[in-house]
Amino acid sequence: MTTTKTTPEALLQQIAAIEQMERGTLCVLRHGPHGPYFNFQTREQGRHHSQYVPSEQEPILRANIAAYEQFKALVDEYVRLVSERSRQERLAGAKKKRRPPNSSSPRKPKSRN
Repeated sequence: MTTTKTTPEALLQQIAAIEQMERGTLCVLRHGPHGPYFNFQTREQGRHHSQYVPSEQEPILRANIAAYEQFKALVDEYVRLVSERSRQERLAGAKKKRRPPNSSSPRKPKSRN
């Protein structure tokens, strides 16, 4: 089995390929004679919004919500990879602190004149 290592650049391409997404939740309001009635809930600019969704739009909206979840997962993975790479570069460039050599002659206190 071969494992392919995902790169930050590949993740950015996957993120860019997501063309439609919605942030929110889709709930069934009630069941009627012609099927369920849906309610789409989201928050925008700190305010709660609720919108009726016709049953024929439900599959599209569910796909858009799933695309947003995929977007969040890809962004989290991108942050993890870039942070890991940044940490490795930072640690590779860091030098160990060395203690100054011990002097064989004792230090004399500074005179106060």
